[in-house]
Amino acid sequence: MWFPYLLTNKKGLRLSDITTTYDAIIVGSGPNGLAAGIRLAQEGLSVKIFESAETIGGGMRTQEIIRPGFLHDVCSAIHPMAVASPFIKTLPLENFGLRWIHPHLPAAHPLDNEPAAILYNDVHQTAFHLEDDEKTYLAITESLIDNWEQLSADFLGPLRFPKQPFNLASFGLKGLQPASHFQKKFQTRRAKALFAGMAAHSILPLNSFATTAVAMVFFGAAHTSGWPLVKSGSQSLANAMGAYFKSLGGKIETGFEVEKINQLPPAKAVLFDLTPRQVARIAADRLTHNYKKKLRKFTLGNGVFKIDYILKEPVPWKDHECKRAGTVHLGGTFEEIASSEKTMDRNEHAEKPFVLVAQQSLFDETRTPDEKHTLWAYCHVPNGSSVDMTKAVEDQIERFAPGFRDVIEAKMTMNTLELQNYNSNYRGGDITGGRQDITQLFSRPVSFINPYATPAKGLYICSSSTPPGGGVHGMCGFHAANLALKKEFGIKRKDWKLDF
Repeated sequence: MWFPYLLTNKKGLRLSDITTTYDAIIVGSGPNGLAAGIRLAQEGLSVKIFESAETIGGGMRTQEIIRPGFLHDVCSAIHPMAVASPFIKTLPLENFGLRWIHPHLPAAHPLDNEPAAILYNDVHQTAFHLEDDEKTYLAITESLIDNWEQLSADFLGPLRFPKQPFNLASFGLKGLQPASHFQKKFQTRRAKALFAGMAAHSILPLNSFATTAVAMVFFGAAHTSGWPLVKSGSQSLANAMGAYFKSLGGKIETGFEVEKINQLPPAKAVLFDLTPRQVARIAADRLTHNYKKKLRKFTLGNGVFKIDYILKEPVPWKDHECKRAGTVHLGGTFEEIASSEKTMDRNEHAEKPFVLVAQQSLFDETRTPDEKHTLWAYCHVPNGSSVDMTKAVEDQIERFAPGFRDVIEAKMTMNTLELQNYNSNYRGGDITGGRQDITQLFSRPVSFINPYATPAKGLYICSSSTPPGGGVHGMCGFHAANLALKKEFGIKRKDWKLDF
């Protein structure tokens, strides 16, 4: 028999004495928490999500940060992995208000004194404009694209025997290489630079193993499903997932910070969309000493320094093709980007950092209340950095868009500690849920064997600190939910190709 329990919100105020029980509870409403909740609710289970913030979404939130009416994506802005997600793309989110917007170009990479390298949706167009590297680019990407559906299911999940072992082996032989080695296949500065910008999404030095895989995944996504943004902000993706979850009978409670597991209602399964150290603290009484020790030893990734802008007019890019791109990678040549990422990994700050820019308002008129524009930009910094990188970021934008500072009307910065205060999952500004190097790629947070399970019966981790790691794709939550369904409820759907 279940006994009444006391619920308190994050201010410590008494909410209710109730005896409601659930089949499953999710702590955290980021993309993985929402995906886990949806997957469990699809099987008819009673599921409740608890979120400490007043709004759901985690890394998918959009806020009026600077002025009313100007919508800024707080963290995730462009969503190649969401639209490509083997799970998210099966959900009827368009029925709940989701609208994808595809910029004219997925990404541009400007260079000094020559045309920008462009990532087009069409692989042949991309290859053609890389000139002497046309055949090389096609050789690298065409087999990836031809087998994208199954390959994406294989690499967006835990380590297991693949459905297409030979295709995955071919991908792995390329992908496991450090980007610094793989870039030698290209002859031109433009191809090498475009490749560097993709690999740098790993937030690792480019001589790290598996950084090539990150680049290949982003190339593959561009040439299959694109690099879209969400109309009216990334929050709309969170809201659509939340609304669909509720339509399945799920419940969500916001403004409730879980400090100890005994705050939660009785449930057969609890899934944490949290970092390992948070799980170790909250479930301390349920976890073994050895497991908690391993969770606390989990290595955090590097951080980011972010700037949100309101602009009087669009960025005055020297290369006009950049005005057609949703994402712009700034950093110059492969060598420059490799140097900046290596500097970051030495716990130092690059004078010329690699900068990611998203210009959503060029393609989504709902982002601003007038003719002005928003801009989203961040660079990589050491974990826990409090250094103001505004000048370094703006120098890089000004380098490729002279007069940029003249069009700035307002801005707001967030360093790593401010990002952590905004979202406690971003420990030290780490937005990827932990370092994604070869040692933690599949064995996150502790082991590659059932990485979502804990030693305590009914407790699971479903955050980006589990495979396949960071990004808005929901696959960590999907796989964790499937494991919970199998172990706690004896449910294994034969029609789901992605089941264990």
